[in-house]
Amino acid sequence: MQETKIKRIYRSKKDKAIAGVCGGMAEYLNVDTTIIRIFWAASIFVGAFGIFAYIFCWIIIPKNPNQ
Repeated sequence: MQETKIKRIYRSKKDKAIAGVCGGMAEYLNVDTTIIRIFWAASIFVGAFGIFAYIFCWIIIPKNPNQ
């Protein structure tokens, strides 16, 4: 039986501006960090969704233990 490796999301320790949430999401999605940061910045202007989502992710997503 083949063992399946689960891909986990972590906050980045090396690619961070505030808490590493955007860096971690970029690593997980395999995209440039700038794209994720632009998304978060744009979502701030949509009913302040981005601020609450970022704080929620900051609390919930653990730091990457391998960095």
